[in-house]
Amino acid sequence: MAEIIVPELAESITEGTIAQWLKKPGDTIEKGEFIVELETDKVNVEVISEEAGVVSELLANEGDTVQVGQVIAIVGAGSGSAAAAPVAEAKTEEAPAAPAPSASAPVETSTEQDRTIASPAARKLAREKGINLSEISPVDPMGRVRVQDVAAHGSAPAPVKAAPAPSAAKEDDGRTTREKMSRRRQTIASRLLEVKQSTAMLTTFNEIDMTNVMALRSRKKDQFFEQNDVRLGFMSFFTKAVVAALKKYPYVNSQIDGDEIVKNNFFDIGIAVSTEGGLVVPIVRDADRKNFAEIEGNIGELAKKARDNKLALSDMSGGSFTITNGGVFGSLLSTPILNGTQVGILGMHTIQKRPIAVGNEVQIRPMMYIALSYDHRVIDGKDSVGFLKMVKELLENPEDLMLNS
Repeated sequence: MAEIIVPELAESITEGTIAQWLKKPGDTIEKGEFIVELETDKVNVEVISEEAGVVSELLANEGDTVQVGQVIAIVGAGSGSAAAAPVAEAKTEEAPAAPAPSASAPVETSTEQDRTIASPAARKLAREKGINLSEISPVDPMGRVRVQDVAAHGSAPAPVKAAPAPSAAKEDDGRTTREKMSRRRQTIASRLLEVKQSTAMLTTFNEIDMTNVMALRSRKKDQFFEQNDVRLGFMSFFTKAVVAALKKYPYVNSQIDGDEIVKNNFFDIGIAVSTEGGLVVPIVRDADRKNFAEIEGNIGELAKKARDNKLALSDMSGGSFTITNGGVFGSLLSTPILNGTQVGILGMHTIQKRPIAVGNEVQIRPMMYIALSYDHRVIDGKDSVGFLKMVKELLENPEDLMLNS
């Protein structure tokens, strides 16, 4: 017999949530095979079984909070069988003739449902709404059920209910929908609030004429892809421009530690990625030592891991500066909020054609607003404006940026 224990996750993480059991009682499991997916404040972690055998007991339900070191499952000797053991404190023993499930409970034992590919958040919402996952038609062409699919499925007209007494609160009248915040969303909320309350955050703005960088990218993208097997995007240009500006304005690449300012001599650039569970910021390590292809490759790999919930804690720890691109969602202008202990973050926005004075003429140019949010306790206005102006100048002369990288 072997116990499945919540492993040490990171120094600052002491608990997690059971996002999804990947095995059920009665299933055969091999040594090193994943048995459960845990959701933590930062990432989802898949836990393996250290022994081969049969899953005999699950000691926690999906959605339960569990502590590091807690025993959450038991793996016994033998081979798998059709009969499944009960989940401790979660299911009653199976009677010879089980009654039909109630209309309000999801059918979790359905073989079809078990085979349905769904995100942990979607499974959780389906349980709460009493929806069988196999009955949902996902939008995803790959067939993965997401939260939006469950919510849309559950928006069908509900059966007519008796009217409540006049004084009763109308919680189930269809006018509102309550959804419990995920652990990650709760952490994001508390940390953003902490940043707002504990820093002297200001934002300065500028705009970039994207004509030259767009033209260069258009000329080089096919050759770049043939040589590097990765596509040339805008993020590598912005990352290289940011690194160059950080070298000239080192306080923007620093953090506060008590009564000391710690200037970082490394350039680990966080790239904000939007996922179903919220915003995450994986890190491109040593961006100053990487060329355009290596940066684009890193960003692509990290973004895929983020979307697949495969990011490790090491992928997101220790960044020195962050870039976030609200332009992918159509944002024209925004004020990005600082990331953790960092003192600067650059916000990119959508590219929009606007009339611009070029010499004595007015021309239509593709323009992008950029924003630098910074901690005024460390960075003065002169440095913040200078930093943003340098990023602008480098991106408006991208051939020099590419040649000197």
